[in-house]
Amino acid sequence: MSRTAQNQGFTCENCTTSVMPLSNGSYRNHCPTCLCSKHVDIRPGDRASACHGMMRPQHVERRRGKGLVLVHRCVACGFVRPNRVADDPVQGDNIDAIITLMASGR
Repeated sequence: MSRTAQNQGFTCENCTTSVMPLSNGSYRNHCPTCLCSKHVDIRPGDRASACHGMMRPQHVERRRGKGLVLVHRCVACGFVRPNRVADDPVQGDNIDAIITLMASGR
């Protein structure tokens, strides 16, 4: 699958936000408003998962070389995947939602 085909906008199935693709050369894999994702990959970018369950943010970690990382868990199958926080001038992640998640201690 080409990089352009992987970096597509979408409508968040959790909060219905219209999400634009990232403009910084990276991929968007979660909603910048509610921070939810969707279980569509087995390996990042392959779109090979048959699950398609909602991935809810569980907690935030700071990783060397990657910055803040959201850790998502699929509500359907329990799959866990870390995703970098999107730093995008057009539609960046909701910092208030990230701070709330960090403060919750989950």
